[in-house]
Parts: sequence; structure tokens; C-alpha cells
Amino acid sequence: MPNDLLSHLNYEPQPLKFGTSGRRGLVVDLTQLEVYINARAELEYLQNLPLDQGGIAKGDDFFFAYDLRPSSTTFVEQEQGRGELAQVIVRAILDSGMKPVNLGCIPTPALTFCALSKDKGSIMVTGSHIPFDRNGYKTNTSKGELLKLHEEPIHRAVQQVRERVYKEPFQTSLFDRNGRMKVGHCALPPVDSSAILAYVDRYVEFFGGASLKGMSLLFYQHSAVGRDLVLQILRRLGAEVMPIGRSESFVPIDTENITSGQLKTMQALADEAIEEFGDVHAIVSTDGDSDRPLLLGVDANSRVHFFGGDLVGMVAAEYLGADAVVVPISCNDAIDRSSLANALEPKTRIGSPYVIAGMDVALKNGKNTVCGWEANGGFLTGSTIVRNGKTLKALPTRDAVLPILCTLFSAHEKQLSLAELFERLPRRFSCAALLKQFPRKISLKILESCSPVNGVVKEAIFQGDQVFLLDESKVEIPSDARRADLWKIRDRLAVFFDAEKGFAEIIRMNYTDGVRISFHNGDVAHLRPSGNADELRIYAVADTQSRAKAIASLAVAEPDGILRALEKSVR
Repeated sequence: MPNDLLSHLNYEPQPLKFGTSGRRGLVVDLTQLEVYINARAELEYLQNLPLDQGGIAKGDDFFFAYDLRPSSTTFVEQEQGRGELAQVIVRAILDSGMKPVNLGCIPTPALTFCALSKDKGSIMVTGSHIPFDRNGYKTNTSKGELLKLHEEPIHRAVQQVRERVYKEPFQTSLFDRNGRMKVGHCALPPVDSSAILAYVDRYVEFFGGASLKGMSLLFYQHSAVGRDLVLQILRRLGAEVMPIGRSESFVPIDTENITSGQLKTMQALADEAIEEFGDVHAIVSTDGDSDRPLLLGVDANSRVHFFGGDLVGMVAAEYLGADAVVVPISCNDAIDRSSLANALEPKTRIGSPYVIAGMDVALKNGKNTVCGWEANGGFLTGSTIVRNGKTLKALPTRDAVLPILCTLFSAHEKQLSLAELFERLPRRFSCAALLKQFPRKISLKILESCSPVNGVVKEAIFQGDQVFLLDESKVEIPSDARRADLWKIRDRLAVFFDAEKGFAEIIRMNYTDGVRISFHNGDVAHLRPSGNADELRIYAVADTQSRAKAIASLAVAEPDGILRALEKSVR
């Protein structure tokens, strides 16, 4: 029998892949060996980057943190004993010749803010909002998030490290047959609390001089890593905050896909708290790693109302006085009709690396107050922001706290309820939904069947018997053949999005990311596979909330909704 590590493994390794937010996978596939190979390669790649491009140097501090998922810091018996991902990250940092600094169980943006302020790299061990049986991690350079331009060279580095580690003699390898470190359980280094203090001070100082006094809030804690820290910030800014719904079991909260069941849970928690403590103005929360906000208003009848993250982003940008905003194509198109329309930069593909790249372009074009957000509400600042004489440093990564605070302060200063505040936005309503455990290869087949063969076409606009094709720069593409293809695609989609389901004529198809279909009556249906899991999402937009919900429901209905019908058509 060969003596190398690979030959001794008693399982088939499942390589990790890049998603829109780092590397994610099933916990049973996230062996310490696999995480080590990828993290070690990323660290070595960063060590070869120039410092002014985000590089790191051997001997320097390297920061890490983790969320509340059990597998982040412990071995999980029901997941084939996988876990202790933070511990193997520590080993990868040490073996790369760097000093691991444990910032503890804190929000992803708190880790990133601390590391960037010191020009150091960082890794967050988190699965964010995805289900309990998954986890992952996200690496940052010393200048910010990994961008799309980094992915291919990192992929090559992973291949090199994988080959090197697999060839090591089994007897001297760090890892056993199960892909677990032979040393077994490891204690993490002592926690450095400086990141928590810096993150709290960031917001208390920026909003200092103002107060949320008189505002009564419920904070839905569940298993969010920032459940105590965000509560502290709100209280220090004067709000009366009652924690509710704390859970020691992991609760996956996807702020893009708040289900009716989750709304019922929050309504029940609100009813219980209101009965005991009196009226409240809002319920606030975050997702698992606390980089996406969750905001709900409570009306005079004690009913909760969910506000989508893309609308929360609009309120935050207006409050901050942004002169450039960058959003992905999936966001609510109310922004196109709002006071922010003139500040709107070209819409991007979905994912923070694309939003960051768009913000960088805006900065190079001379914009001063630059921000961006995603449909999930994660809010990014690309520039230093000055308001009322207070300065907020740029934080080009998703953050939940800033949009929550901007929205609450905006309502408080205008003496409006949250519902009244959001009613001032253009009356466009969004709803997102998804089908889980939907094979990615099927999702890609669906998109292929709905897309022109030539990827140059990014938008098709239908007017009467004409169709105009545009590239990514909005320049018209002359091609009769492609026009014929787009008419066929339009006719194909009309079979699934038909008048019987309330859809009007298709007038536009956008291919920036997935396929976004616009109809003559104002409806929008945007289909896109998840970048992190086997899920197919729909983003719906309409002139009423009920219609947006109806579009989403029609799409994900089981067993014969629109997405299932599309699935059958490509099998």
C-alpha cells in the first residue's frame, strides 16, 4: 500500500468551492484536512501579494473569529465527528509562519473592521445564514474582501497545496484517516476583546450627540453571533431594548427569504413581550454571523411588518447622504424611481465582491460618499462618511448594524413609525423565495435554456415587433441572428409565466446575473441559483406586496410551481 496521506483516507474528499461569500459546504464534507488545504493556500497566496494590494507578511498577526455554529469550534457527533474548524484555521495560520489572534465569537464585520484598521488579514469561520448542516469560512486580505480577480490564482494555489499535503507520508502527516488532526481536540488561543470594543465605539461615536431615547425595541437574539454586542450598541444609543427569542440551538435566518413560519414566530414573541412590557416600535435582528440586518415594524395593532433589506439600504443611504450607491441587479427597483436615482451606479452581479468593485469605480470617478448593499440588507461603505461633524471610516464588507441604526434614527428624527418611513419610498414591493436541495446542474440548465448562446448579450428590450440587445456597457449589439434567438427565448418563458398566472407580456430580459424577466404590468421575476448551496432562488418585484408574494409563491409551489415546471423542461 502507498505510504502517502491520500492513500490512507477512508473517505472521498469533497473539494471546497468559492461561493459569493467565501467557501461553504456540508459539515460532513468539511474535514479539517480540506479546510486546512484551502486556508493554507489562501494564506500563502496573500503572502505573495504586494502589501499595497492586500498582501500579508510572515511573522505578522493574522486575525480570526467564529460564529455560534457548533461545528465552528467543537466536534459534532451527528455530523460524523466533523468540526473544530477554527482550530484547524489556527494551525494553518501557524504553519504559514504567522501569529493567530483570536477575536472570539463576534460578527463578521467586527472582525473585518478590526483587521483592516491594522492592515492585517483575517478569516471568519461561519456558515452565515445557511442551514445547520453546513458551515464554511471567509478569508479577507489586509485591504478587504477577496475579489473575483483573486479566485483563479487562489484556485491554482489550492491545487499545489493539495498535492503537497496529500503526498506527505501518512506517519508524519498532521491528519488521520478521517481527515481530522491527529492531536484531537485543541484549545483555542485566549480571546482578544479589542475588536468588540472597537466595533461598539465605531457606532456609538458616529451617532454620538443623537439618541434613540423613547424608542422601544425588541431584539430577536436567536443564535446570532452579535446578539449581545448589537444589543449593547442599541442601549448605549438610548433605545429601550428587550431581548427575545434567544436560542442555544442554531437557527438559520436568511434575511432574503423570511418565511411565513418565521414571521409567525416573531409575531408570537412580539405578542408575548407586548403583553408583559407594553407597546414597542420595532423588532430588530441579524442573520447568523450578524452581517445582514433583519428589521420589522410593529403597528398600532401590534402586528409585525417585515421590511426587505434592499429597502432598508435605501433608507440608510438617504440618511447618510450618499452621492454614489451600488446595488446588485436583484435589488428592488424602487431605487430607480427614488431620490437616489441620480446617485445610482451601474447595477452589478450578485455578491459583495461585485458591489465592492462597483464602489471602487465610483471612487475613482470622483464620488465622495459611496455605499452599497445587497438584497439581503448587508450594507457596505466604500468611503469615509461624514455626517453632523462625525466621521465613519469605510468598511467595504457587509454590515448589519449601520443600516439598522440609520433606519431607526431616520424614523426617530422624523417622528415617524417605521411603516410611515417606508411608505415614503416609491411603492414597489419585493419578495424572495427558494427551493432547497435543488441541484445546481439543473439550475444551470434552466438558465442556459433561457439565455442567448452568446454571453455578450446582457439585456434584451422588446418594443412592438422589435428587440434591442445591449451589452454590459448598455451599448446596442447589432445582430439579426441573436434577435431571433431572443424572440424564441421570450416565447419559451411566456409558457411558464403566462396570463393565467397573472403575468403580462414580457418586455425585458436582463442577464447580468441569472435571468431577470420584466413584464408590461410592472411585475419582475428574477431567477438565480445560490452561490453557496444547492438552491434556486426567485426575486419577485411588483406594485403591491400581495402580488410580489404571489409571484414568489407561484414560482416555488410544490410539486408543480414555475420552477418545478422549468426543471421538468430541461431534464
